[in-house]
Amino acid sequence: MTVRFRPALRDEVPSVVALLADDVLGRDREGADMDPYLAAFDAMQAQNGNMLIVGLLGDRIVACYQILFISGLSAAAARRAQIEGVRVASDLRGRGLGAQLIADAEDRARAAGCGQMQLTTNRSRTDAHRFYDRLGFTPSHIGYKKAL
Repeated sequence: MTVRFRPALRDEVPSVVALLADDVLGRDREGADMDPYLAAFDAMQAQNGNMLIVGLLGDRIVACYQILFISGLSAAAARRAQIEGVRVASDLRGRGLGAQLIADAEDRARAAGCGQMQLTTNRSRTDAHRFYDRLGFTPSHIGYKKAL
């Protein structure tokens, strides 16, 4: 089963939000009002190096992720790719789509001149931790978040 990945279109935002809401954490975090999501999508589109990517199986959106390309001074001015909002439709998990998604993100990161790809994942997502470990990610840092 091969998924085709491409940048998301504005009218696909509701499908992406549905993917984000399709898990234990997301169902309590995501809302039904699309206005904030559409505003966020528009803001992302206006930023250079901030993309929402969707994965399609036929015409169905079955996966998504956001990728940001970050230039910085640390680590010898290494450019990094940050991935967020990584999701695969719950009825298709365990079929290799997640590995295809990460491979797509890695290709985009390399093409953007990145030497590293990074992500954060909720401490409770133990299945995701095993998935990222299997794909060569290393839990090398401790992440902190603070609500504002």
